[in-house]
Amino acid sequence: MSLPLRRRGLRRTERRAEAVRMPERVGPAGTARRHPWQLSGGMRQRVALARALVCRPAPLLLDEPFGPLDPQTREDLEDLLREVHRAEGTTTVLVTHDIDESVYVGDRVVVLSPGPGAHVVLDLTVELPADRGQIGTRGSQAFVALRAKVGHAVRAGTGH
Repeated sequence: MSLPLRRRGLRRTERRAEAVRMPERVGPAGTARRHPWQLSGGMRQRVALARALVCRPAPLLLDEPFGPLDPQTREDLEDLLREVHRAEGTTTVLVTHDIDESVYVGDRVVVLSPGPGAHVVLDLTVELPADRGQIGTRGSQAFVALRAKVGHAVRAGTGH
């Protein structure tokens, strides 16, 4: 995890400190010193997020990062992503096919038509409180309305 930090010119002690700090920020303590095969799928995703964030990217690009995870782990990581975004101020582009995830995690949802030559079907500002909780937010009328709007755009963009 510290190799990209070396390329940024950080001293060895700074690299080690950052390589330990970031995984502990996004997951339980001690994951920085474990091998990938010793971690669950959710923990591997947390470490992958830490590995990406340690470089302080602008923007952070994520392509279906939570797809293979169970629903509870997925929701935990969605909340973690929102928290990291708030704390680090990193612009994040999340590609997902999960409508609920796009509305919950995003401040903006862009729906593209399928296939080559894709075009924007919908560009929607998500007007939900910045401080979101899985149950309260997903049960709110505002969330349901936004989800329906995105769902209709997805169906319209695919011809269904």
